[in-house]
Amino acid sequence: MSAPPAPWRAPPTSDGLITYDELRLAARNPGTPGEALALDITPVGLHYVLTRFDIPLIDPATWRLTVDGLVDRPLALSLDDIRRLPATTLTVTMECSGNGRAGMTPRPLGIPWLGDAVGTAEWTGAQLRDVLAQAGLRPGIAELSFTGADYGIERGYATAFIRALTPQDALRPEVLLVYAMNGQSLPPQHGAPLRLIVPGWYGMASVKWLMRIRALDQPVQAYHQRIGYHFRAPGSQTAIPIRHMRPRALMVPPGHPDFFSRRRHVAAGRVRLQGRAWSGSGIAVTRVLVSAAGGADGSWRDAALGASVGPYAWRGWTFDWQAAPGTYELCCRATDALGVSQPLDPPFDAGGMGNNAIQRVAVVVD
Repeated sequence: MSAPPAPWRAPPTSDGLITYDELRLAARNPGTPGEALALDITPVGLHYVLTRFDIPLIDPATWRLTVDGLVDRPLALSLDDIRRLPATTLTVTMECSGNGRAGMTPRPLGIPWLGDAVGTAEWTGAQLRDVLAQAGLRPGIAELSFTGADYGIERGYATAFIRALTPQDALRPEVLLVYAMNGQSLPPQHGAPLRLIVPGWYGMASVKWLMRIRALDQPVQAYHQRIGYHFRAPGSQTAIPIRHMRPRALMVPPGHPDFFSRRRHVAAGRVRLQGRAWSGSGIAVTRVLVSAAGGADGSWRDAALGASVGPYAWRGWTFDWQAAPGTYELCCRATDALGVSQPLDPPFDAGGMGNNAIQRVAVVVD
């Protein structure tokens, strides 16, 4: 950071049309098409992308990962060094913490995600704790910082993208240093040559284009750790760090669309609805409800849950709807093993974070 931390100020909000700056951000950061929710694993080319600054184009032959700070043996590891470590492959659902921002009223300015900033991939890499064991962590470490090669200016701060984990979180066996996605080398937009994957957390924790890991005796003061990525209720001075994903269900768009409005059209009769549901921190989704009446009381029915594709991944659901001619608003709602359910309406947040309100899909039965 080029300046000391300052009080965070919410950006102006917009109740009207998408601004030009938001449109430009949306064009650079594509979401996952709803059709891809029919697949257990999201193909690389359909998985959502969020790049805050520019995509660094890094030569893997000369790239090195630096590990320093409060360690016994500072490291400068090549990609081959990391590939020689025991490999782990995990299926992980990743979601942007700003997913659903466009559904908030008034709308906080930012990437106007509609709910499509989520995908599930098979990530392959070394366990972070194996690299930290090579370096030898010293006592008294407060946090480990993870620095990406992407660099820019955000709210007046010139900064690299830097996130932090406590030693306890960093040493969890599911936290990986990843060099492959769905069996292929990482593409540039997904963090090549190496990225961090922190399963169960929102995507901001999984730093891309990883260049440096540093063990520190003080909490990390970087912008995206101490100022950005916090929940902030309107008018409140309290900021809560964003960590684990909230429960959520999404529906594969049924039938076929109107080109411009994307309103769905289906034929009368039995319609098989399907989708995906997930939660964070390895907590399973245990129930998905479906409504054809906009979530009105008494309209919810249980969907059938499919098998999970991994402890940190979404699971499928299906529901057979007997559709009579008319106009409907289909909704789906997930509940996790802790009993936490999605809210019916978007919870407002000053930064547009954490909107896991139920999905609403307009459908015409012909």
